[in-house]
Amino acid sequence: MSSYYKPRRIVVAGGGTAGWMTAAALAKTMGDAIDLTLVESDAIGTVGVGEATIPPLINFNRLLGINEAEFMRETQATFKLGIEFENWKRDGEKYFHSFGSTGRDHWSAGFQHFWGEGLLRGHDYSYDDYCLELCAAYAGKFAHLPDNRLNYAYHLNATAYAAFLRRIAEGAGASRVEGKIAHVELDGESGNIAAIGLENGQRLEGDIFVDCTGFRSLLIEGALHVGYDDWSHHLPCDSAIAVQTELSASPVPYTRAIAHDAGWQWRIPLQHRGGNGIVYCSRYLSKDAAHDRLMSTLEGKAISEPRAIPFTTGARRKQWHRNCIAIGLSSGFLEPLESTSIHLIQRAVIRLLRMMPAGEVSERDIAEFNDQQLTDMIQVRDFLILHYKATDRRDSAFWRQCATMDIPDSLTQKMELFRETGRVFRKNDELFVENSWVQVMLGQGILPQAFHPVAKKMSDEELSKFLEMLRTNVARTVQGLPAHHAYVAQFCGAKEVATA
Repeated sequence: MSSYYKPRRIVVAGGGTAGWMTAAALAKTMGDAIDLTLVESDAIGTVGVGEATIPPLINFNRLLGINEAEFMRETQATFKLGIEFENWKRDGEKYFHSFGSTGRDHWSAGFQHFWGEGLLRGHDYSYDDYCLELCAAYAGKFAHLPDNRLNYAYHLNATAYAAFLRRIAEGAGASRVEGKIAHVELDGESGNIAAIGLENGQRLEGDIFVDCTGFRSLLIEGALHVGYDDWSHHLPCDSAIAVQTELSASPVPYTRAIAHDAGWQWRIPLQHRGGNGIVYCSRYLSKDAAHDRLMSTLEGKAISEPRAIPFTTGARRKQWHRNCIAIGLSSGFLEPLESTSIHLIQRAVIRLLRMMPAGEVSERDIAEFNDQQLTDMIQVRDFLILHYKATDRRDSAFWRQCATMDIPDSLTQKMELFRETGRVFRKNDELFVENSWVQVMLGQGILPQAFHPVAKKMSDEELSKFLEMLRTNVARTVQGLPAHHAYVAQFCGAKEVATA
């Protein structure tokens, strides 16, 4: 029995950010080569809390020909230069994971080795002082700089982004069908999905089906039963509550991730409101207690009802099975600690486009897609685990569990390599670059025991001048930047950006 098929009609099941990112990219790229239909129901809400993004989204928007100012205006977006982590190493301390680079690398060794050699010779400047994005973020400043010297992403209204992409998708030929999915019909011979049946009796046939039905995973799991790998033994948080607030001050160009005794809270400033949430482990904190903690720590008046989001961290064992591809929450879930949710959607969409067959598609394509998708998720998973594992906190049962838990060998290797040598190596085009690992490992309290000997070649005077030049360049550039909220208003014609 052949496992090959000729894709002609593509059906995207589910809207939201995942569905409309998929539909917009496929429609804009493939055009008349495909017949694209998206089915969604206005009666079914979306999670819609993926408000913080990372820099690759800029390229995704450019691929779709999106005007950045229009996009920011329509999604009430602000700029994001990184994430501030509070109370993660220990209660009362903070550090910053910025986009971009820190200092200047040598081809043989990263900048951390020269900074570390400086420490050994009596220099006491923070690693932070050499990062443009970090210093600009704390100064509350932003501007587009020549040669893309300031790396950034966005805080955005995910629901508005989905609506924005819907207009692009429909303008490029995608069709939208309103309705709830009642059942999934399988082909008795091949086992492929043959059609989706809606509650109103409509039947949607297709050659390829993209499952964007969120946590429900109606196609990839509900119909095809691919199974799920639970990663909660490494990432024990299993619940979240989200709420929106009025802005109480000018929106800062960074996300805040604030650890507490059973998880963490997020704060994300948009042009018109704030996004807030609490992530926690229900074993150590009840839903009612989490709700009360979230509401009692809001910095502005709540303007939405708090929404509970239970989850199980992990990944589908197959994200492409037969003629069904899972994208978004239907493919798995990693908590939004490093703002990777929308990025994982983007990676899957781009990967699907690159593997879109002209005619027949083989199981080799499917196997390659699954391997690459799982690799992406495992690499992000390990980076998230790092935040919980490398900590001095022992002040609660939750943090004691995190500190003593077993972790993947791949993460142990990265942590111990850095601890012993100060080195970080990026593998398989992984998302997080060397500077990301360095910033988080230093911030979480992992200090190298040695640095690359190439840094010792510099004399005291040479090293001092080198480090001073870098700090001065950063400080001078930041000083010349405009205030973030004023630049947003000027750049995208925002009607109003809150001021302190």
